[in-house]
Amino acid sequence: MSSISPELVPAINKSLEISLPDTISPEELRKKLSAHINTLINNDFEKLVFLLYRVDVNEARMRALLAHKEGENAAGLIADLIIERQLQKIKSRQQFRQRDNNIDENEKW
Repeated sequence: MSSISPELVPAINKSLEISLPDTISPEELRKKLSAHINTLINNDFEKLVFLLYRVDVNEARMRALLAHKEGENAAGLIADLIIERQLQKIKSRQQFRQRDNNIDENEKW
């Protein structure tokens, strides 16, 4: 991830109920997100589960990844999955907007 989509940080802030700065490097985003997730793992696991559900992280994929990379930083792996899922949602919304813009005005409701 070389640059961050301008929609990514606001989407993460809203979904995870946190306040990351809008201008942040990809590395710093992952670091801060990992720290937040680690805090939730240790202090409020139920809230973490709720937030992962809210973001719509694939539970089966997350379990498989954590099992496959046992011993690695779980918070970092979860942060990567959250970032990846938010980017997928942003891309999907952009494609949907493009599709809507290509519809003839007479065809719109």
